Amino acid sequence: MIKPSVLLFALLISAPAWYRLILDEIDLVQVLIRFLIAVPIAAVLLAGLRFVLAGYRKSDEEPGSPITPERYDSPEPGKAP
Repeated sequence: MIKPSVLLFALLISAPAWYRLILDEIDLVQVLIRFLIAVPIAAVLLAGLRFVLAGYRKSDEEPGSPITPERYDSPEPGKAP
């Protein structure tokens, strides 16, 4: 099933063709063909965007136990640790 966001983005991509249809510069068939070509392109672009943004979502897993820092005393110069 095609998501409404894909159809809306495809409509946005093909908006110049719809504008030219209103000005009666091209046929309705050409506009519909351009819209049909824009649908899979919009689907691929939005899927890529969703894939990239999915890495930034918070996970439902519990975080690990907090790490408490330990003090590190460096040895005096010239002495072995």
